[in-house]
Amino acid sequence: MSQEFKLPGEKIAFLEEYLSGENTFDDGESIRSTMIGEAKFDKSERIASIQNKKSVPIPKIGDEIIGIVEASLGSLIAVSMQYINGNPINSNVECICTTRHMRRKNVALVKDIIKLKIINRINGTIHASMDEPNFGVLFTKCRKCFGEVIQNKDAVKCKDCGWFDDRKLSSDFGKADFLK
Repeated sequence: MSQEFKLPGEKIAFLEEYLSGENTFDDGESIRSTMIGEAKFDKSERIASIQNKKSVPIPKIGDEIIGIVEASLGSLIAVSMQYINGNPINSNVECICTTRHMRRKNVALVKDIIKLKIINRINGTIHASMDEPNFGVLFTKCRKCFGEVIQNKDAVKCKDCGWFDDRKLSSDFGKADFLK
């Protein structure tokens, strides 16, 4: 078995020589790497693959994530994942959540802590949803004075200035133990 260090997208073999194995893809002419790692060639099976010593935790479809909203656009939010199924991660992986179907002005704002469910992984993009009642904002602050807020039906109210703000709140809003 031959070993060689490769970067994502780098050619590792020709299709005439090997079949695409783990962490590789076939571009029609050659086999290319999908991650940083060592190229492994199984000459008996004729399979080229990439072995990575350290993997980045990437959520699977159906996983629950907790993260921080990094960008809030009109029809979607970008979330930096901090926990996958309750386990902390340090990979700075982000996902997007479409919000255009929700009838709220502000589903979540930047720096809100939010709980989502992973629904898809397409073209290297992780897609999430907060349609179920237990998904949504877990923690937020007042957008005017950054004071503490309390839940008021399906909105939040600032204890200091009295500002009301509409958010998609989780049924677990304010109950998360990792905030204490």
